Amino acid sequence: MLAATVLALLVSTAQAHEHHEDKIPEGEAISPDPLDTTLWIHILLQIFAWGILFPVGMVLGIVRSRWHVPVQIVATALAILGYLLGHAHKGRQFGKNVHAQYAPWLMMMVFAQAAMGIYLRLHLERGFNGKIRKWIVSAHGILGKIIPLAAWVQMLFGGITALGFCQGDHTGQCAAHFIMGSAFIAYGIIYTILLLVGQIWLRRTGRSQEFYDSVVIAAWGCVNTFTEHRWGTAWVRNDLQHTAMGVIWWCAGLLGVWLSRDRRGRPKRNLIPAIVIAITGWAMSGHPQELHLSTMVHSVFGYTLMAAGITRIIEISFVLKDNNSISEDGEDTNSFQFLPPFLLYASGFLFMGATEEQMLLLSNAGVTHVAYILILYSIAFLLFLFVNMLLRLYTYYVDSPTDTKSADPESRLNGSAMPNGHARIPDASDRQIRDAEEFELEGLMSEDDDDLPKRHN
Repeated sequence: MLAATVLALLVSTAQAHEHHEDKIPEGEAISPDPLDTTLWIHILLQIFAWGILFPVGMVLGIVRSRWHVPVQIVATALAILGYLLGHAHKGRQFGKNVHAQYAPWLMMMVFAQAAMGIYLRLHLERGFNGKIRKWIVSAHGILGKIIPLAAWVQMLFGGITALGFCQGDHTGQCAAHFIMGSAFIAYGIIYTILLLVGQIWLRRTGRSQEFYDSVVIAAWGCVNTFTEHRWGTAWVRNDLQHTAMGVIWWCAGLLGVWLSRDRRGRPKRNLIPAIVIAITGWAMSGHPQELHLSTMVHSVFGYTLMAAGITRIIEISFVLKDNNSISEDGEDTNSFQFLPPFLLYASGFLFMGATEEQMLLLSNAGVTHVAYILILYSIAFLLFLFVNMLLRLYTYYVDSPTDTKSADPESRLNGSAMPNGHARIPDASDRQIRDAEEFELEGLMSEDDDDLPKRHN
């Protein structure tokens, strides 16, 4: 009820705010005025709430930490404040835009998540509540993981809207850059998760990592094959190159799926996804551009993507030698293994930062490609750091000692937890055990050995 009331107040506030457009030149999406202080505070608050606090709260929720609720409360409060500031700014004016239209839906997701969290905290488990509780638990967890993804999209919309980009003829190529760039970053994040905490989960699936990579590559290639060119019209500019790239993706993806098992049906590593990434990088490095700045940025993007593919080939062939991980329990990593995922992060930011309008703006401002690329790499370093910090936070909780009996130790790597709210974790005194029974038996034997001198005395 409280969540519905707050949401109603936010909607009424947004509707009462007048979006002045009298200073916006004809044919433009924004006015030439600068961003005022209120709007800058809105931007910083939302980045902190949606980009930092909500992901941290998500991880704390997964491990059932007592800090989950306080962090989510603070994040929600800051998000509401930022939302209100977004409707109270002066200065630059904006026409009708996707950022403003998407914001209420994102806030509805947060309030729905909060309402389910409050319901679960009430522990209503009898009668009808007992029947629906498990569904609400699942919905609460799923929505909690969707919110950071939805927030990422909204932050991209915010940047696009603030600069008045992606309008008219620029919409298609702009969408392609942000979608593909985000896909590379998502690929890098998933790669990092599998590297640090997902090896035993991967083993349980009975599939190699390249199987899943190849399936996604094949599906993405099919989409690109039929969407990069308007069939029935003349081939223009880079249509043929983009379509050919889609073709090679689904062809290589099918091969990668086939090679992901040996003749006995066992999961097997292969190099096909890495080769596809390297070839894509080579193709993009030679992408013809109109501006010198754009040519250089696309070239470095291509080289970075090539490096990601090549380093992954080296990782699989020489570091891991076709194994899933260095150690049996999947906990140990080689420093070289962090290179391929980071290069995917960097590739994503480089591609998202290489749209036509961005390149024209920077070129007119006299920004060199060297300075711009260094900035984009810096952002990639920060995101890679943040993802590693979230994963360290996760492992800190699941590796912490508890007073309860250890559950399945392999559950530490698949993010599962007990229904009563305690993380399913092994005893921290021995993180390398293979199963809980062996550990408990070893503990009993140690206690018996300690008691022997006392009995003799």
